[in-house]
Amino acid sequence: MNRTLIYDITTEYNGFQIDKFLKTQGFSSANITAIKKMPNNVVIDGIWVHMNHKLKSGDVLTVNITEDDSSEKIPPVEMALDIAYEDEDIIVINKPAGLPIHPSLNHYEDSLANGLAYYYKSQGKPFIFRCANRLDKNTSGLTVVAKHLVSANILSTMVKMREFHREYYAIVRGTLDEREGTIDAPIGRVDNSIITRMVDFEQGERAITHYKVIHEENGHSLVSIHLETGRTHQIRVHFKYIGHPLIGDHLYNTDFQWINRQALHSHKISFLHPITKQAMEFVAPLPEDMRRIVSFPY
Repeated sequence: MNRTLIYDITTEYNGFQIDKFLKTQGFSSANITAIKKMPNNVVIDGIWVHMNHKLKSGDVLTVNITEDDSSEKIPPVEMALDIAYEDEDIIVINKPAGLPIHPSLNHYEDSLANGLAYYYKSQGKPFIFRCANRLDKNTSGLTVVAKHLVSANILSTMVKMREFHREYYAIVRGTLDEREGTIDAPIGRVDNSIITRMVDFEQGERAITHYKVIHEENGHSLVSIHLETGRTHQIRVHFKYIGHPLIGDHLYNTDFQWINRQALHSHKISFLHPITKQAMEFVAPLPEDMRRIVSFPY
């Protein structure tokens, strides 16, 4: 995927080497090393220069990102994609439940990555799969995929620094005693399992989940959730721990009367655009299988 980034150099960056300036814009050392190997990589006023060139106020710096390779072992497969937003740096997808994010042994040709590989191949563009917020196969909703190495690095840093904000909707069993609250309980692996997790106060890693009940119906509660940490299966494990597991969860609550997958949806994401720094916010309404259980309009 090719991308041209243009920077008008202001007084505060007068005298900065190009590589040092790019780090202030969120480029990693690995990004800069990779870009050094690309043709016509950094240009000032139409003239190619080295990364150690010192900038002057008023310069126009052009960075040419050229990626010709595609992700290996991701065969392109045509499929419908619900694209919420796309520009030169990111693509936001509303993923349906049942679709894995990336290929695996049993899902080599039926993942979101396969669909995106086909989408870009059909446009004659290379594609390297770089997902910022991965969702479980049976979790629906919004996920962001970076379109080049720089936007990928910046989004990854934002996620680590908790500057990438996510709101989930979950349908849990029963009525919660507290309408809103925080679950602070460490999570670790269940013995002899590489998948299943549990609350483990001795060896688990700290996990914090904030929630608010927003609707009750049919003996279930629709809960809005914000994660302070990002442990594997955190929402599913935490709500089982407090006695209100997500319905339809094949690992933690095999109650399939109302739905045949965990009732969990990535409802809203908000973040600063990795390149333009513009505030971005996207919302995906509850999917049909969850709206059949709770008649909540959002």
